[in-house]
Amino acid sequence: MIAHLGMYDRPETAGANDAFWSAIQAQLGFGPDTLTRGADFWQVWQSPDLLLSQTCGMPYRTRLYSEVQLVGSPDYGLPGCPPGHYNSVLIAHKSREGDALSKFDGQRFAYNESLSQSGWAAPITHLRSRHLMPGELVESGGHQASARAVAEGRADFAGLDALTWELIQRYDSFAADLVEITRTDPTPVLPYITAMGRDARPLFTAIKTAISDLPDTYRDTLRLKGLLAIPASDYLAVPTPVGPALMTHQGRDPSL
Repeated sequence: MIAHLGMYDRPETAGANDAFWSAIQAQLGFGPDTLTRGADFWQVWQSPDLLLSQTCGMPYRTRLYSEVQLVGSPDYGLPGCPPGHYNSVLIAHKSREGDALSKFDGQRFAYNESLSQSGWAAPITHLRSRHLMPGELVESGGHQASARAVAEGRADFAGLDALTWELIQRYDSFAADLVEITRTDPTPVLPYITAMGRDARPLFTAIKTAISDLPDTYRDTLRLKGLLAIPASDYLAVPTPVGPALMTHQGRDPSL
């Protein structure tokens, strides 16, 4: 069986994630002794051996909803978000502090990948609702890389997962060169999933108990507040904008 908690796993949080999984495993009474790291996310998510992982809302609603089952949605207590929700933070270089979002219309936009809710779908939906669109698109491969691209001047702005932004501010020195522009509307947070056909109820109970039993230092590192049962319909109802391949080289599709 595979246990995988890769979405917010970085050197500074790895120990807390290990402790979190150990607490879940202890409640379950079974499962692998260690977390899987370094594996392809899609192979993990689609594996019949998947016991537990965490995915993003956009991969879930566009490809995974008929292949996996939801276990539960963590609550990170993020500012401006209801329990079990998060949003995307639009960031720019600190030299652009005070610039309105409209100033970034047609400018270089860094995003982690095209199937990211917080890196692509939420920012594009937010911009479109204000009749704005990015110009050149810079695919970075990760939220941290998107933030670094803006800090180093290779992109003008980027969309980041709100929790990842907190971790970047906490651990990455280049965060001092960045400033928050605005935040998108909240959507359901990245859910825990398990393989189709596996009973999700014991997993939900184990995770919920593990969160409450974690030492404060680990719970604070992971920002875990609790676990909710957000229905699949809430995830499937989130808007999905067109992907980068359907946008013109100027970042604008005249049919939009």
